[in-house]
Amino acid sequence: MEPAAAPEADTLVEREEGGRREGRSASSNWSGSLIVASLTGAFGSSFLYGYNLSVVNAPAVYIKKFYNETWERRYGFSMDESTLTLLWSITVSIFAIGGLVGAIIVTPIVKFFGRKCTLLLNNVFAVAAAILMSLSQVAGSFEMLILGRIIMGVDAGISLSALPMYLSEISPKEIRGSLGQVTAIFICVGVFMGQVLGLPEIFGTVISFPFLYGISVAALIQVVILPFLPESPRYLLLEKHNTSKAEKAFQTFLGKEDVSQEVEEVLAESRVQRNTKLVSVLQLLRTRAVRWQVITVVVTMGCYQLCGLNAIWYYTNNIFSEAGINRETIPYVTLSTGAVETLAAVSSGLVIERLGRRPLLIGGFGLMIVFFAVLTVSLTLQNNVSWLPYLSIFCILAIIASFCIGPGGIPFVLTGEFFQQSQRPAAFMVAGTVNWLSNFAVGLLFPFIQSGLQTYCFLVFAAICFAGATYLFFVLPETKNKTLNEISLAFAKRNKVSLEMQEMNHYHEERKSSAEQESNFTSSVDNGETKQAIV
Repeated sequence: MEPAAAPEADTLVEREEGGRREGRSASSNWSGSLIVASLTGAFGSSFLYGYNLSVVNAPAVYIKKFYNETWERRYGFSMDESTLTLLWSITVSIFAIGGLVGAIIVTPIVKFFGRKCTLLLNNVFAVAAAILMSLSQVAGSFEMLILGRIIMGVDAGISLSALPMYLSEISPKEIRGSLGQVTAIFICVGVFMGQVLGLPEIFGTVISFPFLYGISVAALIQVVILPFLPESPRYLLLEKHNTSKAEKAFQTFLGKEDVSQEVEEVLAESRVQRNTKLVSVLQLLRTRAVRWQVITVVVTMGCYQLCGLNAIWYYTNNIFSEAGINRETIPYVTLSTGAVETLAAVSSGLVIERLGRRPLLIGGFGLMIVFFAVLTVSLTLQNNVSWLPYLSIFCILAIIASFCIGPGGIPFVLTGEFFQQSQRPAAFMVAGTVNWLSNFAVGLLFPFIQSGLQTYCFLVFAAICFAGATYLFFVLPETKNKTLNEISLAFAKRNKVSLEMQEMNHYHEERKSSAEQESNFTSSVDNGETKQAIV
């Protein structure tokens, strides 16, 4: 029994040292370049997604009026109510169709151009969409507004895959979750800014509403700053095989000279892969070693859209009105929802590395179930009890906060953590497709669910949250501070591939080619001296 005690003691010592290292490195990992890259990337990407989600709500009346006036000017008669409703529905939902297109085309783009360049090139879509939408009223063409919404959707579809991919590849594993939450935080900030700028005192008027869409041009700040920051070091090392640039990228993002350990971890990942050739979506779906990772991404992304937050936005104005709030005051009160959303997302980013992904994700869905149930009761009985409308308002804010502390951002983080370099673009394509199809399904089906079930429609969303939370409780391992190999090992038993992985590793040890050895022992030249890279 004594020989077993020594390794156990060593393990305890290693855990204590790891804990001390984690505490010391929590703040030191946040280099200036890493912060600038995350903020700049998010401002030109996820911010625009959130902004364009909410920016159509405030000027809805004026946009419909513009549609009707344009139709009457062209054809000499007013548009009937059904046609106007159809055009407005297309204007809102077409954003999701564009997003689906962007999610589908992102895989070859990030492979060919890289993560950073994809974010930069994506601004072409944002600027083109902003110009079309902001000039639609001047040109007297509602088709320009609809086309602009499609193009902006393409921009969002690309950015919601490329940005989390870039952030997951430039961040140390100690702060990977916090940095990944930047995507969700800026979505919330974008929603809030859409609400603020849509106020009547700013751009929420019949004359100035086109300027709401021109604000998207502000994303060009990304074009000014991002070129001065490096490409993803993992992309440079594993896909471009450029060791010197990868080392420099690691040094820039980590703010230190010695990056041998980081390079070693990436090379260790590459040695497990048979090659770094881009994996197609079909190949990814056929790979048993990541089967449950793919299922988990599909479940989390599906629940992200189907958990009922869009329904909450639909009910907000009506509930505020029932609570006795003046209709003219409601737009200002609605700002509280955007503020709560932003604060909850920021709080999640601050605690995710301490609490982990699993508790926040499952806990967020669990709280949503509780508040959906309470909201259903309060909406059903609020005509009978005077104070129940205020409980409904509280439930709305609580559901939004519960969503943002976990389900609102962690699905993007997990997609970046679950897969190796060659699989990651295909994984984000799967995640993006599920995300946008679910988004479109909610927009299409919710009016029918609401008309059929009335206030009981929230029980449908509570059931979806319950199903998602149950699945994650039994399947999702904690990924905090874990390497890809450690995460893969956590899924190995469920995927039934532990033996296959051992055989594959054995195969690679015995069948290393000279080319592989060359890539493992690459050299970089610095000041005329050759330095051997660490394997």
